[in-house]
Amino acid sequence: VEQAMQDALAITNASINEFTVAPQITPEGNELPYHEWFIEFEKEPSDLNKFIEIIDTSLQKQNSYYFDLIDGKVLQTLKVTPIKEGGFNDYMKSVGKLGGQNKVQRLANDRKVADGLLAFKS
Repeated sequence: VEQAMQDALAITNASINEFTVAPQITPEGNELPYHEWFIEFEKEPSDLNKFIEIIDTSLQKQNSYYFDLIDGKVLQTLKVTPIKEGGFNDYMKSVGKLGGQNKVQRLANDRKVADGLLAFKS
């Protein structure tokens, strides 16, 4: 995940303050499940779709299981939800965990943090 993000940042000249990834296993309608990336950009990529494509391609190269899930139409391509500037700090403050050794986890098995971050979309 970290490498995929670094690849996308390097190629698109974007920069970020923070990000986290959570599964969306019950999307609306007939959509396939996907991974949702919550990203607080410092400098947004000029082409968000290209940014997403770079991350997805990097993940598929690094993880053959992820490739198989995408290729087999078990998962759809990841989605990015931009978070407003300061949104991660605002979220941590809202749950009483701002500062100290508290950090937002990079990968989650549930949507607890993700659902909390939805209030801070940009």
